[in-house]
Amino acid sequence: MAAVGEGTPSSRGPRRDPPRRPPRDGYGVYVYPNSFFRYEGEWKGGRKHGHGKLLFKDGSYYEGAFVDGEITGEGRRHWAWSGDTFSGQFVLGEPQGYGVMEYKAGGCYEGEVSHGMREGHGFLVDRDGQVYQGSFHDNKRHGPGQMLFKNGDKYDGDWVRDQRQGHGVLRCADGSTYEGQWHSDVFSGLGSMAHCSGVTYYGLWINGHPAEQATRIAILGPEVMEVAQGSPFSVNVQLLQDHGEIAKSESGRVLQISAGVRYVQLSAYSEVSFFKVDGDNQETLIQTPGGHTPHCPGACRRVDQGCAEFTDVLLGPPPPGYHPFLFLDSLHKKAGSRSRGGLYPGGTPPTAQEPPGGSRPEGSATEEQPAAAYPGEYVLMIHDVTTPPFLGRTLPPAFKHLRVVAKRADRPPHVLEEGPEASSGWQAHGCTPEPPAPQ
Repeated sequence: MAAVGEGTPSSRGPRRDPPRRPPRDGYGVYVYPNSFFRYEGEWKGGRKHGHGKLLFKDGSYYEGAFVDGEITGEGRRHWAWSGDTFSGQFVLGEPQGYGVMEYKAGGCYEGEVSHGMREGHGFLVDRDGQVYQGSFHDNKRHGPGQMLFKNGDKYDGDWVRDQRQGHGVLRCADGSTYEGQWHSDVFSGLGSMAHCSGVTYYGLWINGHPAEQATRIAILGPEVMEVAQGSPFSVNVQLLQDHGEIAKSESGRVLQISAGVRYVQLSAYSEVSFFKVDGDNQETLIQTPGGHTPHCPGACRRVDQGCAEFTDVLLGPPPPGYHPFLFLDSLHKKAGSRSRGGLYPGGTPPTAQEPPGGSRPEGSATEEQPAAAYPGEYVLMIHDVTTPPFLGRTLPPAFKHLRVVAKRADRPPHVLEEGPEASSGWQAHGCTPEPPAPQ
């Protein structure tokens, strides 16, 4: 009789076979005891060796060469958790050497890798289609490299941990070019820019901005410039920095000179013509220190090292669209009570009255254009018309009080010397009052 406690066939559990061993040699399939790996392929000496496919429980897989049980050689690896796939060389289970990485989020990399990361020289296309070709370190752009951005800009220079740093050249899609020092992905240090507008800047840059950039325009000369009627004159302009120094590092800005009526002297009961603008040609008034003045476009000059000179400036006849009309007797009394008037007395333009029959009486003023500006007070204006604006910023306009005085009989007229400079003169048309109507 069996002793108590001895097992009987009926009391023992079902007999379990020991885990099946992997194939020794040849081709075979083996599921590992933890059920996380499944291998199907060639075996040698009980180890994975040759070509095979290793599947992971999460859906990842490797297919390619095995050596002595390790993933080594040419193969293809897919990571289910990221969706990325690498095809190339492997050493001990890691991408090592040369290969192509395809990213699920978009883009791809082709080049050298080490321990699964970009290392050495390679070619990277990101999800936005931007292309980088150059050196990598620790999976980042590092060292010399070239980058083509999605907006068309091209950079060729040094990189440090995915940022432009060191020396580099940026060629923008709009035609602008910067060459110089970089830090933390922005212009920083000594560098030069040739802007698409024609402006050039060479000097120090701080955090992406010129350290010696012009911030305002200054018209040189006395507070009130006085010129003789019909005589040409010169206007000198400087671009100044915030602290008042000349912006010598900057050249190429386009400055435009123009003039407008500030106010005119009116004698009592005098026949005076003002300018009336056609409704179809109405121009926007510009706020100036001396009041509103109509804008009359003039000639342009480019700045050279922070300075510009307008030579042989001559206030000429009024521009097209400005037609003089007379103050009639009914308005003379109002004008006579004032010693000084604006562009329109009282702030509103008077209305010209036509005599019966639709014709002017004999002796009335005609609409003949004057040969030059008449004595009076004007505003000289300098505008920054650089197009497109340099670094997106247009300098505020500068103004200068200009007084045109009648020539004295004892003062010889100013005669321009003959030559190329005299023949290339230009006129800045001012909005000038008409001469008194004949009695």
